[in-house]
Amino acid sequence: MSLLEEKFALTGKTAVVTGGGGTLCSKMAEGLARAGANVILWDIREDAMSEKAAAIGKACGDESRATWVNVNLMDEDSIAKGLTESAGKFGKVDILINGAGGNRGKGPLVEVNQDDFDFVLKLNLLAGCVLPTKHVAKYWIDEGIKGVIINIASMAGFNPLSGVWAYSAAKAAVMNQTMAYAKEFAAGGIRVNAIAPGFFIADQNRRLLLNEDGSPTQRGTDVIAHTPMGRFGEPDDLVAAAVFLAGDGAGFVSGITLPVDGAYLCDNI
Repeated sequence: MSLLEEKFALTGKTAVVTGGGGTLCSKMAEGLARAGANVILWDIREDAMSEKAAAIGKACGDESRATWVNVNLMDEDSIAKGLTESAGKFGKVDILINGAGGNRGKGPLVEVNQDDFDFVLKLNLLAGCVLPTKHVAKYWIDEGIKGVIINIASMAGFNPLSGVWAYSAAKAAVMNQTMAYAKEFAAGGIRVNAIAPGFFIADQNRRLLLNEDGSPTQRGTDVIAHTPMGRFGEPDDLVAAAVFLAGDGAGFVSGITLPVDGAYLCDNI
């Protein structure tokens, strides 16, 4: 067995990936599957999950190792039901990627819509972090499983992005919760870390960062100007980080937020 196989192969493990119908989360799920894991996508978009699961199965060479469950992450009953169904598919769940999230609205603070703010906060913090962790961690503690959680944070958690008040607040809270969970669950052998992607093109921000012809918008140009590596991230850039944090080789790594940002956080004048 090679060093990489010994430390980072995920054969026999099962990962639940929330927000699994999206571009970035499905790519991380594909990476876990290619490293040997069974993968279960959680989302409310059945068509998107079905398409992504099929692509993941093809990529890992075994369609039976990628599937999906319809879960409404705003509803604890739906989460509990989805977890029971997921644990039954491959015998257990070992890894949770909390990837669900998104934004609604952008503008000055004095024009913030409270309903939009509440929705974004709940989507990214409660649905995207707290509630799935609550249910999966209890399941692991009850079953004696030494699981792994990977939360998805953001550059906005380090430096608030202009005009996206609730999103920035929620992602800062995700980083805070990552550290809190790492301490809370360490005694049970459960590790909790986060990945903070830099600027990646996904469905929710495509119009913000790219014009119809694929060229950067003014905001996209500004982002690249503050990214020393001079480009947007590619979905594949997140895969190695996810596999590393999920693998047994990272067994003493817990409570960190790992930026995958092209040195965006290092930019200065």
